[in-house]
Amino acid sequence: MSTYNFHGNPTNGHHPDPDALLHLTGGLLKSLRAEYPGLVRYGEIIQGEAELSAEDGDPPNRGKIRTALEAVTIGAAAGTGSLAYTRELVQMLAL
Repeated sequence: MSTYNFHGNPTNGHHPDPDALLHLTGGLLKSLRAEYPGLVRYGEIIQGEAELSAEDGDPPNRGKIRTALEAVTIGAAAGTGSLAYTRELVQMLAL
């Protein structure tokens, strides 16, 4: 069963499309580097998990990603690109 989030990215339940996930994590990391350099390490964790998932074909480690996204959510202000990417990832991964 495939579903789509608000922006049309396929989610396949809890195993999102690897390309869509990598695209969002790349955007998050770019935003974090520009807006919140102190939070980049969390973006790198998320991107690393997305890359690992794409390589091995297994679903991403939602626990690690959730923890990193929570840290970004706490540190990022409303209206920033970082927070927008965080929300999209939460939705895509059904966290």
